[in-house]
Amino acid sequence: MSTTITVELQQLGHAEGLPLPAYQTAEAAGLDLMAAVPDAEPLTLAAGQYALVPTGLAIALPPGHEAQVRPRSGLAAKHGVTVLNSPGTIDADYRGEIKVILINHGAAPFVIKRGERIAQMVIAPVLQAALVPVTTLSATDRGAGGFGSTGR
Repeated sequence: MSTTITVELQQLGHAEGLPLPAYQTAEAAGLDLMAAVPDAEPLTLAAGQYALVPTGLAIALPPGHEAQVRPRSGLAAKHGVTVLNSPGTIDADYRGEIKVILINHGAAPFVIKRGERIAQMVIAPVLQAALVPVTTLSATDRGAGGFGSTGR
């Protein structure tokens, strides 16, 4: 069972005519974000290239929440296109335009057209830690074992 919160959303001028983000199924965790590039100027990502893609949206999250910008699995699986800083974090006090840093890890150029679903946004609660300096940490079976210490 999911909980619903209210998030204020502003659609900026260059996103006029684009649908608002929406959950594609009843149990979906992410809202699809769309590219707000001009119709006449699609954005082409060459292989290995990345770019900041505008969505034409700004949001006001409630305190104690964040929005995570994550890749769309279909773009990654079919084209090698993903969110470079995945997950990107939108803090509750940010009021600017949401932009998505996309990178093309595929072999062919990828064209991003206006209205194309480019990423998904997941709204999540945030816990902030109260850091407590200590001289030693409690022991565990794993200890300081790092990368690969529990298997391949």
